[in-house]
Amino acid sequence: MMNRRAFLGTTLGVAGLNTCNARSAGAVVHNAAPEPLVWPLVAKPQEGIRSFAGHTDTVLDVIGRLGTPPSLVIFTEGNHLMVLSSDEIVGAFPSWAKSQPKYANLDLTNIILTTLPQPILVQMIRTGGVALGNLTLDTSRSSGFYPDIVMGYPEPLRQLRRMGVIESQARFFSRNRGVALLVRKGNPLGIHGLADLVRNGVRIALPDSGDVRAQCLAAAEAQLGKPAASALTSAETNFPGRLGIMHRDLPEMVARGYADVAFTWYHLVSFWARAFPDHFEFVAVPGVESFFTKIAFAPTVNPLRSEAAKAFDDFFFARARDVYPRHDFARMDDTEFGAPLGLD
Repeated sequence: MMNRRAFLGTTLGVAGLNTCNARSAGAVVHNAAPEPLVWPLVAKPQEGIRSFAGHTDTVLDVIGRLGTPPSLVIFTEGNHLMVLSSDEIVGAFPSWAKSQPKYANLDLTNIILTTLPQPILVQMIRTGGVALGNLTLDTSRSSGFYPDIVMGYPEPLRQLRRMGVIESQARFFSRNRGVALLVRKGNPLGIHGLADLVRNGVRIALPDSGDVRAQCLAAAEAQLGKPAASALTSAETNFPGRLGIMHRDLPEMVARGYADVAFTWYHLVSFWARAFPDHFEFVAVPGVESFFTKIAFAPTVNPLRSEAAKAFDDFFFARARDVYPRHDFARMDDTEFGAPLGLD
């Protein structure tokens, strides 16, 4: 499934071994940008260590160092990676722990985040590994590359609970603001709402599966009616070698000219427009705020790094409610934030 990848240095990722092949695999490209998106690293560069900053779907979203004993391992999907990996959350956690007498002696120098799509994470844990070209990473307790905490949507968490990986109860910590549209800089096709997506010739990048795809199509049906919403899938486009890493492949499709517009979560579109202001513009879709989903926090059964996991739990729930809205998530009220999610 992931045989287009090879091992990287500082941040675990891969060089674009088959990028050229993917470009020439028969897809018709319109108005393609001269180069693919090169994603910014969220980890600080390390002196003397070669780092390969890869392109879309050639970067395995694992942040940290494998081969060094992990201080804490969090498995989650890429939906909120811009928040979790920020200086406000993981970046601030070690200094906060040092300020707490009961956590002051924890070694938090190697926090590992895995922010891949949830079906891939579930598969990694079920099978005990993930392949990057000829290299297989062991995802097991014996390797240490195994989650202490899992964050995700309810259904993947229920799957992991049935596997005995996580505890029986999770807690919600974020809710998104519905859906929005991503267009190329200058908005050359004049796309200003969902009605513009059903014009002849508009090519649409949609999430390939899951809650977000369902909510995008439900929002379109609510605003346009079922026939028009069905037309969105008829105009859906793709690109060779796509692996379904939505938070990378949707903006790549717009940037490279495989699609004219991408349709997905509001906060992701906002993030892409900020991260690549020379490539993209954000287009809001009024009236679709109710088409959202929530992410929950679940502790692993008998975590390998139990004290670090407990410390992160204390730290995270003390600040996530305020931090996530600063990244264009919705603000949760007292009944939502920390609300329990039973997984049995």
